[in-house]
Amino acid sequence: MTPEETIEKLRLLGLSEQKAKETLKNAKVTKYLLAAISEVEIEKIPNGAGLLLYHLATKIKPQTESRLPLISKYIASEKLDSTLRVDAALDFLLSHINEENINLVDLENFCGVGVSVTPEQVEKAVEKQMAKYKQELVEKRYRFNSGIIMQAVRAELKWADGKAIQNEVAVQILDLLGPKTEVDLAPAPKPEKKPKSGDGNKKNEATPGNKESQVSATIGDIGGATSMPELMKKLPFHTPGENYKTDGYVVTPNTKKLIEEHLKITSGKVRTRFPPEPNGILHIGHAKAININFGYAAAHDGICFLRYDDTNPEKEEEKFFVGIKDMVEWLGYKPYKITHSSDYFDQLYEWAVKLIKKDLAYVCHQKSEEIKGFNPPPSPWRNRPVEESLQLFEDMKNGKIDEGDATLRMKITLEEGKQDPVAYRIKFKPHHRTGNKWCIYPTYDYTHCLCDSIEHITHSLCTKEFQSRRSSYYWLCNALDIYCPVQWEYGRLNVNYTVVSKRKIGKLIEEGIVKDWDDPRLFTLTALRRRGVPAAAVNSFCAALGVTGAVGAVDPGMLDAAVRDVLNVTAPRYHHHHHCGGAACPRRPSTRSVRRSASPARWGPSTPACWTPPCATCSTSQHPGSWLY
Repeated sequence: MTPEETIEKLRLLGLSEQKAKETLKNAKVTKYLLAAISEVEIEKIPNGAGLLLYHLATKIKPQTESRLPLISKYIASEKLDSTLRVDAALDFLLSHINEENINLVDLENFCGVGVSVTPEQVEKAVEKQMAKYKQELVEKRYRFNSGIIMQAVRAELKWADGKAIQNEVAVQILDLLGPKTEVDLAPAPKPEKKPKSGDGNKKNEATPGNKESQVSATIGDIGGATSMPELMKKLPFHTPGENYKTDGYVVTPNTKKLIEEHLKITSGKVRTRFPPEPNGILHIGHAKAININFGYAAAHDGICFLRYDDTNPEKEEEKFFVGIKDMVEWLGYKPYKITHSSDYFDQLYEWAVKLIKKDLAYVCHQKSEEIKGFNPPPSPWRNRPVEESLQLFEDMKNGKIDEGDATLRMKITLEEGKQDPVAYRIKFKPHHRTGNKWCIYPTYDYTHCLCDSIEHITHSLCTKEFQSRRSSYYWLCNALDIYCPVQWEYGRLNVNYTVVSKRKIGKLIEEGIVKDWDDPRLFTLTALRRRGVPAAAVNSFCAALGVTGAVGAVDPGMLDAAVRDVLNVTAPRYHHHHHCGGAACPRRPSTRSVRRSASPARWGPSTPACWTPPCATCSTSQHPGSWLY
């Protein structure tokens, strides 16, 4: 079908030519729309049904696309006559994902098919809600938020037409208040801004020494919060056990059974994990990951594992294991359990053999240089016999093949176009925990999702660069017919004017540019702690950033502002009085008298003038001068 013919078909639904052309750019929506059109007699559908089919095509998820013909026919027969009913039908299908035969009676009851709401019912329900808010309505008049009334009516009359409710509310408000006056039409007065104590005479200028105004604006733009629990409760993640409702989640015939078994083990609790690779000390970017993983579990009464991803024995050192745990605890979190990917090496090996037997993995002899990049040549060994791959994989395990001469690769293409990612590679290096038992080690692409499944993780939270691995994550769990968690991605934290990469920091240390991982010039967590940054300030900084899918960089001044906010409340202050120095001066017990302020907040840096009372002997009044923290 040519693009012109497709546009003509889409216009039969009631779309404008411009809307049809825009829709054509979205391959997925166009595919669903053409499938829906093929299920109905497009020339005979009632008015408005075409737009409902369009709504269906934009809302349906891959998990329920096999039911598209059923919903299309319900729309054409006017049983689903509103977007509200179409959405309800999709929700019903999603919650019955593993049922071969849908109970149509239950579906129709769930969608309110045949339920009619009369204008009299709408009028009565609006009158009832108007009576509740009458006094507030009279006081605020047309500045009252009428959406509260409409929402309450909608809750009472689920299948009422939204426009009918809106019109009835407008009519009854007009009947109560009468036409709008000039006062009603005038702009609402802006609330007065109360200056902060001690800042009344200061100008809020955006200068290098006064960045608070810039910081708060930036934080507001990205949807931050004042605390991590508050932020975590805002996140729209799925409820444990409802994995199949998330976009992109792949459903198999065994999904329902596997999730039921998972819920028995977890008792429906949230389970997350923080899986750092122990090849360096954590930096400020890891602080965000720690706060999100541990914070989300804590905010939902769940548990969080600290799992060391120790699959590369070349770069792992004991000090990094200790340092990672130390930093997690410094930020105020306690792991439910400390695990290692190496705990599961035996199980991972068995699953690799299973993949080969299912002809979903093969042993390849291409060198690492050959398979790097975006367009590597396809492997000439992709279709080798299963028995041959099994024997070669056994030889790899037993050390009969040299390092770099063979890898185990999975038969899948990632979103970014990378074909057949490596699952196992040969490394003749002793492992810090397993010793010389293994000379083959699994990769991140293979290990990550399987360890999540073993630990029954509900929310696999990772940064945006792992989005391209989501397809292999779901594919691998489903290929092995094991419980599949849900992967969620968020934007990585980058900080301007510094380095937040363990690999790059390691290079700086090797070349002697910085002294060690805790060099105060770095933004590693040990360096920040050594610099005197409170853990509460780091957590507050992460909460203020919010959780978004956008990848961006922030100014170090944002962290400085968070540090000031914490220290202004918690740091003890000391000040000293100057005196004239004369022998008769009563302020001369020694060179100076030092006392602690009874009210630390009073003596903060924001106080514009803290002058000592005049000296009775010398009649001098001087500024305290030094501030000691």
